[in-house]
Amino acid sequence: MRSPALLAAALVAAVLLAAGAGVAAAATEEAYVTLLYGDEFVLGVRVLGKSLRDTGTRRDMVVLVSDGVSEYSRKLLQADGWIVNRITLLANPNQVRPKRFWGVYTKLKIFNMTNYKKVVYLDADTIVVKSIEDLFKCGKFCGNLKHSERMNSGVMVVEPSETLFNDMINKVGQLPSYTGGDQGFLNSYYSDFANSRVYEPDSPLTPEPETQRLSTLYNADVGLYMLANKWMVDEKELRIIHYTLGPLKPWDWFTAWLVKPVETWQDIRQKLEESLPGTGGGRNPHDQLVVKILFILPFCLLLFGYYQSCFQTNKELISIRSLCAFARRARHKYKSEESLPSYSVVGSSSVFGISNQRLSNGHLKLPSYFGVMPWTGLLLMLEWTFVAFFLLFGSYLRFVYRWGSISANHVGFSNSDASENHMGPGHQRNMSDCDMDATFYWIGMATIATITVLLPTILGITALFTKGHM
Repeated sequence: MRSPALLAAALVAAVLLAAGAGVAAAATEEAYVTLLYGDEFVLGVRVLGKSLRDTGTRRDMVVLVSDGVSEYSRKLLQADGWIVNRITLLANPNQVRPKRFWGVYTKLKIFNMTNYKKVVYLDADTIVVKSIEDLFKCGKFCGNLKHSERMNSGVMVVEPSETLFNDMINKVGQLPSYTGGDQGFLNSYYSDFANSRVYEPDSPLTPEPETQRLSTLYNADVGLYMLANKWMVDEKELRIIHYTLGPLKPWDWFTAWLVKPVETWQDIRQKLEESLPGTGGGRNPHDQLVVKILFILPFCLLLFGYYQSCFQTNKELISIRSLCAFARRARHKYKSEESLPSYSVVGSSSVFGISNQRLSNGHLKLPSYFGVMPWTGLLLMLEWTFVAFFLLFGSYLRFVYRWGSISANHVGFSNSDASENHMGPGHQRNMSDCDMDATFYWIGMATIATITVLLPTILGITALFTKGHM
């Protein structure tokens, strides 16, 4: 009696599983794809993934990574929901090319992702601000024209084909590339692309053309926006923003004051989930110690310079008792929200930055990410610039003081036995020496003013903050 019932139940379960498998298979037939060569763009990929998930997509998100991507970054991207596929780089056949194009031909591998019927490729410096699911209805190859007749390879819709990929590889060494990279090659490969019809999701073309052009809505160029100070299309209809301004990437802290659309990118970044411990908001726990040192070291340098100066004028100030008294005064000033003594101008920026990052439990929380937020990066740079200036200026004044003392002793005592009749020429020589001393003094001040501005870059501090990390 139970056997027919069990058989029926098994059949129903099999049907449901088959239906579920069918849905799963259909969901993985199409995918969003991006490419990552190293850790510099990991934060960009994280924000791109977040922007895609916010649109409610259920399609796969695939990131193709080379050996230059660390194991930590791969685990982080997997935790974010990316499918991480490791690939080998394709050699660039162009002998003379910008160094940044050394591996860009690897992008051609998206044309060989035959486990998907169609993929939408997005550069790591793009974000999706509105659903782009309708791109999967586009033809076999879709791209966007920029800079007159040139196609931009930052956003593309591709119907993968092994035959197509092999044909591209065979022609890599034959077709010219005006950029020295993949974009120039694709413009040569799809030489008639500029004449393609514009893709209209609500008006599909029959028969489906081989290539179609995407409107600016699907690849809004920040560079063109900056030239006109406005979008050339309805901002409410924007789908994809592409941060194309060379080194001015949105994860670089200084771009927030240079490029207005960076605000949109930063808003998405701050909503990043904590996929791995300490990674919420784009933080990287591996770099906590470095950033803390960058905050604390200027205070230590100032304190050392302050007490060195005090020691030269009054050796009693170096005692432990005076040091404790100074620390108590500084703590009292800080608790009462007053400026710190002696170096309040220098430390006020970083103190403000730290005090605004208190945890709910009342403890201070220093920035725990290396690709710092804009305000954190600005405060760090101001702190280091002012500290460098005060240290250089203090050292320079001590040098001038010693130089003056030596010169005064030399002039004052070398002619102590001379008669008053010879004071006239000597006085003229002293005036000449003073003019020379003043010249050297102001040359030194000008040198300090120049070095102070350049010192963070010379020390590599600026380079640290321009790197985008997790």
